Amino acid sequence: MKTLWQSRAQADVAADKLRKFAQPQRLMILSLLLDGEKSVTEIDMASGIGQPALSQQLAELRKAELVTTRRQAKQVYYSLADESVILCVRSIEAVFGAGDPERALLNMVRPEARSERNGIVRGAANFARIR
Repeated sequence: MKTLWQSRAQADVAADKLRKFAQPQRLMILSLLLDGEKSVTEIDMASGIGQPALSQQLAELRKAELVTTRRQAKQVYYSLADESVILCVRSIEAVFGAGDPERALLNMVRPEARSERNGIVRGAANFARIR
């Protein structure tokens, strides 16, 4: 895979996908779904978006393939589509949410690089650790 500066086509795809995230109500829904599958009723109650707007935003998220659905009787349940969507939403929360964005991103993307087992730090910077 080329980096974005090397491929206009990939840059176009990335920009189009980012547009799907760039709506406050959709971000609220996606963030809520980080906690797991939710029914439309649960999403409505937690977000306070309201039924007409919620239906419209859920349709957009389905169309963009950012969420998947599961029907059980009359209830429809939504969840995040895949790991790439989870990573994007967590990245957005890390950068624009509260706290230290750099630490949040590092913990999210490479948790194995900072784990300590038996006093050994794993990762490329291990050689520079001074005890």
